[in-house]
Amino acid sequence: MLQILTVTFPFFALVLCGFIAAHRGMLPMPAIPGLNAFVLFFALPCMLYRFGASTPIAQLLDPSVALTYLLCALVMVGFVVAITMHGRIGWNDASFGALVGAFPNTGFMGVPLLVALLGPKAAGPAIVTILVDMVITTSLCIALSRLDGHDAASAGRAVKNALKGMATNPMPWSILLGAVVSALQIEFPKPVQQTVGLLADAASPVALFTIGAVLARSQIMARAGEAHPVHWVEVVPVAAIKLFLHPLLVLLVGAGAIQLGVPLDRFALTVLVLLAALPSASNVSLLAERFGADNGRIARIILVSTAAAFFTFSGAVALMT
Repeated sequence: MLQILTVTFPFFALVLCGFIAAHRGMLPMPAIPGLNAFVLFFALPCMLYRFGASTPIAQLLDPSVALTYLLCALVMVGFVVAITMHGRIGWNDASFGALVGAFPNTGFMGVPLLVALLGPKAAGPAIVTILVDMVITTSLCIALSRLDGHDAASAGRAVKNALKGMATNPMPWSILLGAVVSALQIEFPKPVQQTVGLLADAASPVALFTIGAVLARSQIMARAGEAHPVHWVEVVPVAAIKLFLHPLLVLLVGAGAIQLGVPLDRFALTVLVLLAALPSASNVSLLAERFGADNGRIARIILVSTAAAFFTFSGAVALMT
């Protein structure tokens, strides 16, 4: 366990550093979007490209991994929507609560953390899950969120807009470019590789620091009265579902698939379970704000799941490895 904490502690410590820096005013609030932009448009795409380019194409196109993970994501979305829709929580808030309960922080935290724990081979399944969550899970939840007093056409437009947003997101394109380079065995000039390498190396620390800053900003806005008051019963259950039920579901579905003869690699299943044990994705807060959901509730779920994941995720690693 101590060996696991030696690997996981620096990752969560960087999140805490970002939280403290923003909370104490050492990092100005207007600087946080700039950090987000650097990670999203420069550092993280380079990191994902590098992993994609160095991963065998068969791992990036593994239907067993994609379908197993997708089935679990759909079950999670349906379950969280079903148990949280009551009172003031309608389709909009329930859908984004479901997204935050089913979408782990794979890009900003999961890929570098799993590679550090399990080796470069873990990047392949992780990249597959990023594509599933960004293209299918997110689009589904956005469509469901439009059912509050809207018609089916409105939901359809929401899916279209979500897909347009994904098309302008550099992460899937960087993964695709890496896959093409991997398949064709293309080698770029050394100066280009070194530039990409420098940006890729910056992705993990800056992304983790930014997660903490974003969480602090959400808390500050809530205290300033800019967010709706949220009771703990609207937060803790979803965070617990994310950290406990999601990885358990992936483990049971994956183990059942293997028993039925599905060619799902046991190492890939371990990666999927640990990805599901990650805290909620921080970018869901930005989506909730954009579509008018209760961002205070979403931000608190992300904050609680991130704080608790230091212990729960380390425990999951100890059980699975």
